[in-house]
Amino acid sequence: AFCKGRIVRVPKGPLIRVVGTEVAIPCSVSDYDGPSEQNFDWEFSRETDFVRIVSTWDSTFTSEEYQKRVGRGDIKLRRSSNDAVELVIRNIQPADQGRYKCSTPSTDATVQGNYDAEVQVKVISDGLSVSGSKARSSTSLRLSEGDSFKLRCSATTTSPEHTHLHVTWQVRSGSSWRDVLSLTHEGKFQPGPGYEERYRSGDIRLDTGANDTYRLSVSQASSADGGAYRCLVSEWVRGADGSWQKIQEKNVEIATVSIQRTDVVISTSNVSVTERDSLDLTCNITTDRSGIFQAEVMWYFSASPDDSLSDAQLLLSMDHDSVVSDSTLISLSHVDRNSYRLLVRDVDVEDSGYYFCEAAIWVPLHNGSWHKVVERTSAPVSVVVTALEPDYDVFLNASKTPKFSDDPTELNCRITNVQDTEANIRFTVSWYYKQHLPSDDVVTEELLASMDADWTLLLGDRGRERIQNGEIIFSKKSADTFSLRIQWTSESDRGDYFCVISAWSRHRNNSWVKSKDVTSATVNIFWATQDYTLTVEAVKLKPFFVAGHTFEMTCKVSSKNIKTPRYSVLITAEKPLTDQSNPNGTTRIISLSQDSVVRLEDWTDQTRVDGVVLEKVQENEFRYRMYQTQISDAGLYRCVVTAWSPGGGGMWREAVNGLSNPIQIDFQTSGPVFNVSVHSDSPTIYQGEVADLLCIVTTEGMPLEPDDMSFDVSWFAVRSFALDREPILLASLDRRGIVTQSRRNGSSDLSLERISPLEFRLRVHGCEDHDFGNHYCVVTPWVRSATGVWQREPDIKAKPIFLSVKMDVLNAFKYPLLIGIGLATVIGLLSCLIGYCSSRWCCKKEVQETRRERRRLMSMEMD
Repeated sequence: AFCKGRIVRVPKGPLIRVVGTEVAIPCSVSDYDGPSEQNFDWEFSRETDFVRIVSTWDSTFTSEEYQKRVGRGDIKLRRSSNDAVELVIRNIQPADQGRYKCSTPSTDATVQGNYDAEVQVKVISDGLSVSGSKARSSTSLRLSEGDSFKLRCSATTTSPEHTHLHVTWQVRSGSSWRDVLSLTHEGKFQPGPGYEERYRSGDIRLDTGANDTYRLSVSQASSADGGAYRCLVSEWVRGADGSWQKIQEKNVEIATVSIQRTDVVISTSNVSVTERDSLDLTCNITTDRSGIFQAEVMWYFSASPDDSLSDAQLLLSMDHDSVVSDSTLISLSHVDRNSYRLLVRDVDVEDSGYYFCEAAIWVPLHNGSWHKVVERTSAPVSVVVTALEPDYDVFLNASKTPKFSDDPTELNCRITNVQDTEANIRFTVSWYYKQHLPSDDVVTEELLASMDADWTLLLGDRGRERIQNGEIIFSKKSADTFSLRIQWTSESDRGDYFCVISAWSRHRNNSWVKSKDVTSATVNIFWATQDYTLTVEAVKLKPFFVAGHTFEMTCKVSSKNIKTPRYSVLITAEKPLTDQSNPNGTTRIISLSQDSVVRLEDWTDQTRVDGVVLEKVQENEFRYRMYQTQISDAGLYRCVVTAWSPGGGGMWREAVNGLSNPIQIDFQTSGPVFNVSVHSDSPTIYQGEVADLLCIVTTEGMPLEPDDMSFDVSWFAVRSFALDREPILLASLDRRGIVTQSRRNGSSDLSLERISPLEFRLRVHGCEDHDFGNHYCVVTPWVRSATGVWQREPDIKAKPIFLSVKMDVLNAFKYPLLIGIGLATVIGLLSCLIGYCSSRWCCKKEVQETRRERRRLMSMEMD
C-alpha cells in the first residue's frame, strides 16, 4: 500500500473470439514518470518464444512474418489516449490464437512496478447461423391499420464455448434502424424507445418457439409500424472477470410491412346555408380492409376549430351494431359501406360553427365478440348559417320642439314598410345623441338608452340621473312607434338625435338573437338664444345722516332675455381694513331668496339682531334698512342680485348674476382718540404668587365725561416667546360689567375687574409654569352721542407684555427636608430604645461553663 510503481494492464484472459471477426485488445499504463504520452510494444507467442508484432514508436519493431499484415492494415494499433492503446486484428484466424504481451519502455527515474502484461486469446469457429421464414409470402406484407402481423426468425449456435444469444427485432423507417423489442443475452425482454407502453399493454410481444425460433407479434398496427423488419442476433460470452463480451453479430432482413392508413374525411369543405334550411354532411371512411368489419360513427359540434372532443358537443352517434341515438331534428343514416350522412333540419343561427365526425373500426374475434382496431377523427368543417333578415325602414320625427330653454321635446321613432316578417320577430329601439359642433371636429355618439330583447331599458352614461328622476322619458306608444320625451330641455340637450331599430329572432330554445339593425336619419334640436343681461342700480334715499340714524337704500333690477325671472338679493359691506372682525374687508349682511325668504348671513351683533331689514318693494325693487347706525358700520354697501328662471320639475335655475354700484356710509366726527397699553409692576414672578396686569386706556382730543364712555375689554395670551401661535382668550369684561372666563386646565385662577374708569386689572392667582407668555388686551370703546345713542368705536389692541414664571427652589425643598430630618431622628431614637430594652430585659441569660486551661498541646481524651 505504501509502494508506488508503473502498472501495465490488459484484460483478464482468456479472451474468446470468433474466427473471421475483428478483435481489439486494450492495453493501458498508469503511475508512470516521464512524458504524458507513453509508447507500447506488442508481441505474440504460441508456445514459448515471443514474436514482435507492432510498436507505437519503432517502425522497424515488426518481425518479418507480420510485416505484410501490418502493411495491409489487418493488424494496427489504435491509440485511445496518451496512456492507452488497442491492438486491432481484422479477420482473426485460428493461427492467431496464443498469448499477447503488451510492453512499455521505461521512462521512470527508478525501476519499480511492472512494464508488461500478457493475455491469452482463444479463437473459436463461427457456429452462429441466422435465417428468416422460408415462405415467400412473408417477404412483403400489406396490412390495414389496426391489423396484426407476426414475423419469425431462427438463430442457432454450435460454438464449443458456453455462449448466449441476444436477439433484437428492428424496423427501418428512412435510413436508420430502430429497436422494436429485444431478448437479451441475460434472458430479459427490453422494448425499444417509444415501444414501452405498447409492450406493457401486450400489443408487441417476442415469443420463442421450437427449432430456436424467435417470433415478433404486433397487434393494433399503425402507420408508424410500416417499414423493413430485420432480426439482429449477437453472440455473447462471459469473460474471466465476470463481464459479458459480445464476440460477433449477424442480421437478416425478414419482411417489408406496409400499413394502409384509415382516414375519416367529410366530403364537403366550408358550408353556407340559410336559416330554416337543412344541413347535409357526409362522413367518408377511407380503408382498403377487405374482411368483416363494422364502423362506429359519432358527429360532434364545436364553436371553435381548436376544441377537443371533451369540449365539443355530441350531436348524434351510431354504434357498430348500427344503433342510432335518438334526436328530433337531427338524423344519421348509413349511405354505403364507408359513408355516413348527417342531416340537420330547420337550422338556426346558433348552428353556425364547426362539425367533425369520429369513426372507429371494429372487427370480430374468434370468440364472437367485437374488438376496436382503429379510431380516427376528421378535420372540422366550417358551417355558416345566414339569418333571415326582415326588411323594414325607420323614420324619426320631432312632434314637439323647444323654442326656449326648459320647453319640452318629443321625438317619435317609427317602423315603416315592414316586409317578410314572421311571428317570431321582435323590434327594440336604441336612442343616441351627438353634440352639434359648427366645426369639422369628429363627434362621437353617446348612448342615451337601449332595449334588450325583453324590452328592458338599459341606461347609458349620458343623462342617467335625469332619466332616473323622470326628466327624460322613454316609452312605446304602439307596436311600431317608440318615443323619447325631454320634459325640460336645457342648452346641453341641443344637438343631433337618431334612433336604431333592432330586429330580434326567436330560436328553437326560445332565446332571442339580434338579426338586423336599421338606423334612422338624425333630427337636430336647436333654438336661437341670446345672452342674459342683468342691471342693478343702488340708490341712497337720505343724502346725509349722522350716527344713530337709520341708513336706507333701494336696489332696482332690470333684465333681458330671461323667461319669467325671479331675483335673489344679497347685501354686502366693504369695511376698512382696520376692522378686526372681518380682515378680508367684505361682509355678507343679509339676503333675500327668490322665494322671499330672509336670512341673516354674517351679521353677528346680538344687540342689533333686528337692526337690519331687507324687503321686496316691487317685483324688481328691493329696500335695505339699517337702524341705529354705528361708526363701525362705515363702508361701501352693494346689492348682489341673482336672476333665476324656472327649471324642470318646479326647480329654479340660476341664470345670471349682477352687482350694483356702491353706496358709502361715512361718519364725519371729531370725537376722542383712544390708546391702550398693558403694564405690570412685576412681570417676573415665582410659582404660586399673584400676577397683576393692568390694561390702561388713554384718550386724546375732545374730552368726554366718564358716563359717556364704556369699554369692552378682552385679555389674550400667546404661550410662546415669539408671537407665532394662536392667541388664547383668558377673560373678557363687557361694558355692562359682566365677566366671562374661558375654561382652564391648570390650578391657577383668574380675576378681571375695573379699578378706575380707564383702568382694568387682570390677576392670575397661584401662577403655574404654563401661565407664562405674551399677554395683551383688546379694548372696544363705546361712546354716547349727543342724541343718546351708544356708538361702537373700532377695536384697539395693546402691545403685548411677556409674563415669566420662575420656581422658588428654597421654598420648594424647605418643608420636605424638615419633614425628612424629623422622621429620621424619631425613627433612630426609637430603634436605640428598642435595642436597649431588648438587651436589658428580654435577651439576658446566665451561662455556666467549665473553665479549661489553655495549652499548646491537648490530651487525647479531649480531642
